[in-house]
Amino acid sequence: MTDSQSVQKVVLITGASSGIGQVCAEHLARNGWRVFGTTRGAVSAASTSAQLEMVTMDVEDEASVRRCVDAIVARAGRLDAVVNNAGISIMGSVEDTSIEEAKAQLETNFFGVLRVCRATLPILRRQGRGHIVNISSLAGIIGLPFSGLYSASKFALEGVSESLRMECRAFGIHVVLVEPGDFRTQITARRRTVQAAETNNAYREAFARCKLKQDQDEANAQSPEAVARLVGRILSDPNPRTRYAVGMFTQTMVVPLKRILPQRVFEWMARQAFGM
Repeated sequence: MTDSQSVQKVVLITGASSGIGQVCAEHLARNGWRVFGTTRGAVSAASTSAQLEMVTMDVEDEASVRRCVDAIVARAGRLDAVVNNAGISIMGSVEDTSIEEAKAQLETNFFGVLRVCRATLPILRRQGRGHIVNISSLAGIIGLPFSGLYSASKFALEGVSESLRMECRAFGIHVVLVEPGDFRTQITARRRTVQAAETNNAYREAFARCKLKQDQDEANAQSPEAVARLVGRILSDPNPRTRYAVGMFTQTMVVPLKRILPQRVFEWMARQAFGM
């Protein structure tokens, strides 16, 4: 594979049929990248162009991931970057979350990323360069009430990304975390509520207040173009940082505040923010 600047760079973006993934795919395609965006569903001819091609991949299926990655490399001849964006959100108290529901949360948000990384790393290593951008969340910095398993999946992603970054440095591969706050996407409508939340009265009132606050914050948030622009800058940076928080200042400020404030004070502020 040539390293000539005349060769169009190729990026794989998971979960690109909507939300942050879709906006990232469109932004990178406009800026000269050849983009392969993944979706679980069938791909229509209208969703494909010279710069942006939608392909079918289920990140929960090892064979599906391998087939998709192999097909992309066969068509494009190279792979320069991976943006792991596919994810789901499950909401409910930790006590109410069944083991099956917890596994479903981690299956997509953590093991899905792991499958894609394992399938693409040999290609990036052979090339001696590349970027892997893992879309985490500010929920990977602070455990959100009634989103404990979602936070757990993002905390896990943070840890494995830090490890992978150190392991891959010698191969010219940059692993980067992007930590968005609230953005206006379809995640609000698609968020799942754990089944026991409908029958356990112990948390009902607090859960309802917290969910309403979260839904309102997301509905009033900006569209995710800022995330797409950030991802574009990261992919063009020869030496990107480990992590980047992005979103409203009132939310991204939790990153430094958690480091400098006494834990008791930080928890009090978090409870106030979530109406608890």
